[in-house]
Amino acid sequence: MDDQNKNLIIATVLSFAVIVAWTTLFPPEELPVDLTEQTTQVTQDATLPIADPVASAATTPTAAQDTVAEAPRLSIETNEFSGSISLLGGRIDDLALTQYRETIDEDAEVVRLLRPVGEPGAYFATFGWTAIEGLDATAAPGPDTLWTLESGDTLTTTSPVTIAWDNGAGQVFRTEISVDDAFMFSFAQSVENTGAAPISARPYGLLRRHGQPDDLKNFFILHEGLVRMTDGELEETGYDDITEYVVDPRERTQAERLDVTTSGWIGYTDHFWMTTLIPDQDAPFRSTSKYFDGRDLYQAEAVMPAETVAAGETATVTTRLFAGAKEWEAIRNYEDNEGVYGFLDSIDWGWFFFLTKPIFALLHYLNIFIGNMGWSILMLTVILKIIVLPLAYKSYVSMAKMKELQPEMEKLKERTGDDKQAMQQGMMKLYKENKVNPAAGCLPILLQIPIFFSLYKVIFVTIELRHAPWIGWIKDLSAPDPSSIANLFGLLPYAAPEPGSILALVMIGILPILLGVSMWLQQKLNPAPTDATQQMIFAWMPWVFMFMLGSFASGLVLYWIANNIITFTQQYLIMRSHGAKPDVFGNIKSSLKKKAAAVETDKKEDK
Repeated sequence: MDDQNKNLIIATVLSFAVIVAWTTLFPPEELPVDLTEQTTQVTQDATLPIADPVASAATTPTAAQDTVAEAPRLSIETNEFSGSISLLGGRIDDLALTQYRETIDEDAEVVRLLRPVGEPGAYFATFGWTAIEGLDATAAPGPDTLWTLESGDTLTTTSPVTIAWDNGAGQVFRTEISVDDAFMFSFAQSVENTGAAPISARPYGLLRRHGQPDDLKNFFILHEGLVRMTDGELEETGYDDITEYVVDPRERTQAERLDVTTSGWIGYTDHFWMTTLIPDQDAPFRSTSKYFDGRDLYQAEAVMPAETVAAGETATVTTRLFAGAKEWEAIRNYEDNEGVYGFLDSIDWGWFFFLTKPIFALLHYLNIFIGNMGWSILMLTVILKIIVLPLAYKSYVSMAKMKELQPEMEKLKERTGDDKQAMQQGMMKLYKENKVNPAAGCLPILLQIPIFFSLYKVIFVTIELRHAPWIGWIKDLSAPDPSSIANLFGLLPYAAPEPGSILALVMIGILPILLGVSMWLQQKLNPAPTDATQQMIFAWMPWVFMFMLGSFASGLVLYWIANNIITFTQQYLIMRSHGAKPDVFGNIKSSLKKKAAAVETDKKEDK
């Protein structure tokens, strides 16, 4: 086998390996689960944690279920949110994201991020204090303290609310809650000491999640679970790994504690949503992740330094809570302008962050200018091709020279016959004399792999692509092409196969077919190779890729189609500039004639 064959096969195997691995590891996304049709059974741990004051303040799930429904509530109304705050623990446990829906249907339910205890998928944030000195354990407010409303009645971006609790021992605790025009809440926790002696208490914020999310993707490419920044170090821990933390014998929980000395945050991230506790970025705090096995309860804590309050004095500590969509623009603003260090890394950029970050930033700004993600992807493709053009140009020039050497190669093959060693030596001499690198032809394919990977990551993990339409039937660029051969792309009155089914993998849509055709036309810039192995690989490659990529996000397939068209144009122009005259239609006719001749030969042999 000559070097040209080897290089072609290596490049093809690499490409196939990437696509096969992707299709296996990252199957089509499952449809959203309707939480209203599910029920959950909450089990009660017979032994509650006893050492950590924050944990010991927890009520059993059963008691909380009975109390939450009776507690008064304050409404939350902003452009981004609707929901309420329970005065039991001052919990934000009812929060819907009004700008996002579960599906692309107009009447689809709004995405609900937080839910109170007693509902499936209970998930909430609460803030309180831990007594240290001068206070009994019950004299500090915890997750089940019943607060009273002191000022305000509805939380909006222009009207904060204040809740208060008098412990009856000389201290009044207050929490002023405010919210901005995006996804950030602020909790100003204060304690007024009207007693005769100083007291010491530690403020905290915590997130509680009852069980894993029902729509957990479990994709290798996507992180879901604990996300934490500790003095510049990012930690991403999956839910299953949290349960493997070392068990604290004092609390009977799986737990991990990290001391933050300068800046950090802790929370839980889903595919598109996130809740994160953000203490003062210039002060130390304790970051803790816990799992209560008996109750299947995940808990993230941010515990701030102790505050010593003299008689007649007041101390205040402010902690922020991000609860919402992982919008790049909003998160970047919190990092750049509001001092949340490393917050942009809460979006899962992956190993190729040095590519995914700039690629998405470019795509984002293109979308601002163009106003449509589909056209922005096409423009992004053009820009990426221009950036890699110098390297690709050398590759295309090498391919053009290889084309010029084709007659010499055929003569060499005739002279050497079956002497493979002589053929190999002759080819190497021919390459050296004409300054041709046969491996250079693989460069465009090898360049495509990291770019393809990074763009797939961007399209899959970023919320900006979620439910983003392009044209006509493409109403969600993060989902596969919904059209199908099965109903002649909507002309027949039949529904297309269900996404993710075996039939859907075969009955592909318009974009995957265009992808296969674009790859096939790109091949026809050159005559079919004389080598039988190369002929077979070239003949099957476009159609195998067509079906393999059929279940990928429409945005990614759109990118690949545009990339093929641009590559076709570049190769054509470069070949013309080097004296070659590509005959695309002639090559198509020639390949069809060869196939017809092969069929006739097979028929004669059968007879």
